Parts: sequence; C-alpha cells; structure tokens
Amino acid sequence: MRYAVISDVHSNLEALTAFLTKADRAGYDRIVCLGDIVGYNANPNECIELLREREALCVMGNHDSRAAGLEDESAFNFHAALAIQWTRGALKEENREFLGNLPRALQVNRKFLAVHGWVNDTDLYILGPRDAAENFKLMKDARTRVCFFGHTHVPAVFTEVEGGAELVDGEQVRLLKGASYLINPGSIGQPRDRDPRLSFVIYDTKKSQVKYYRVEYDISATAGKILAAGLPDRLAERLKLGW
Repeated sequence: MRYAVISDVHSNLEALTAFLTKADRAGYDRIVCLGDIVGYNANPNECIELLREREALCVMGNHDSRAAGLEDESAFNFHAALAIQWTRGALKEENREFLGNLPRALQVNRKFLAVHGWVNDTDLYILGPRDAAENFKLMKDARTRVCFFGHTHVPAVFTEVEGGAELVDGEQVRLLKGASYLINPGSIGQPRDRDPRLSFVIYDTKKSQVKYYRVEYDISATAGKILAAGLPDRLAERLKLGW
C-alpha cells in the first residue's frame, strides 16, 4: 500500500488542490490526514468536502476540536483564536459534525498509528528528541512501531535509539525492520520551516520507505482570500515566508 500522509491543511484550498495533483501523479492508494483540516485560512468547508470526496482517513487536530465546539480556544494565541471564531461561524453544520466525530488516534490497517500531537494528547507538540523519546514509550503501549504525527508544521523523522530518540535526515527514509519511527510529514496549509512550499510524504509499506515531497502552490490566491475574509493580515504574510 502507498499512503499519502498529510497534516495541517488549515483551510488552505490552493495548497490542498496542489497536493492532490502531485499525489495523483506520484500514485497512492489512500490519503491519511493527521488533523487540523481547518483554522487560519479561508476555505474550511471546501477542504473538508474535498478530503471527504477522496475518502481520506482523518484524525482530529486541536483546531478541528475547537472549530467543532468540543473545547474552547482560550489557550490559543490571538490570531489563531480569531481564525477559529471565524471558522466556527463559516462551517456548514454537516462539516462541523464531521470534525467533531473524528478520532484522536487511528490505527491504519495494522501498519501504523496516526495522531495529531502526542500519541495520547492532541494539543502537545513533539518538538525534539526528548518529546519523541516519551512518545516512543507511549507507542509501546499502543503496540506500534510506526507513528505519523503533525501539529508542529515542520517535517521530521525520529527513530528510537537506546531508550532515547534521534533525528533521521533525508528526503527518502528507509524504515528498518524492528526499529521504531515517529514521522511528521510537515504541513500542507501553513509550513513553518522557512520553506513556503507545502509538504507531505508517501509511505510505501511494501518498500518500507517514506518519501518527502515539496510542492509550490498559489500563495497569493490563498493570502488574498484571508484578507477578503477579514482574517488577520499576519496569517496571509506568514504563508509567503514559510513560518
């Protein structure tokens, strides 16, 4: 199976469409979305509906839970909270229900675990080896050796080493038999690694290989929609800088 794994779409229709075009060309069997379909940008309904049309397997992100009304946005920064309030008002009821019914973790065909933040907490960030080491412990409880996560908007692959964790470099990573991995595909809708191109991976389970893809999209169109919707200018500007 070839899984196109994405995260943090954040209502960015232009980026999601560009991803689908590239993924279609590369070839895949199923899309897996690691949460935060909505937030920040101006096309929440369209992004949800496009992923539903593609029968993507999705988990709930922290922005998704707030947009669905399951939790409040008091812990969010000012701009993120404004965007969630706008999103909540823009969502169709059926799409709000869809977000609210998403699982917070998903075992995909006994091949890997899909989560948004930590294995056991949607809101926590895996920011480095120390966080990764804690999540490798949680993965043992979940009886899985491969876990895909999002939330940071930064591509990363961690492997377990002697009870700790270390980063693995490369645009293409071979997953060794018996080893454990935490893999972040980066963000579709709001990259934060100073590269404005959207990021995703294709996980080929037959080859035990993860390959990263970076794709340009129409940032100006997305930014224009943010401004037209009355969302904060900063949300439009940061897309151009990849942060």
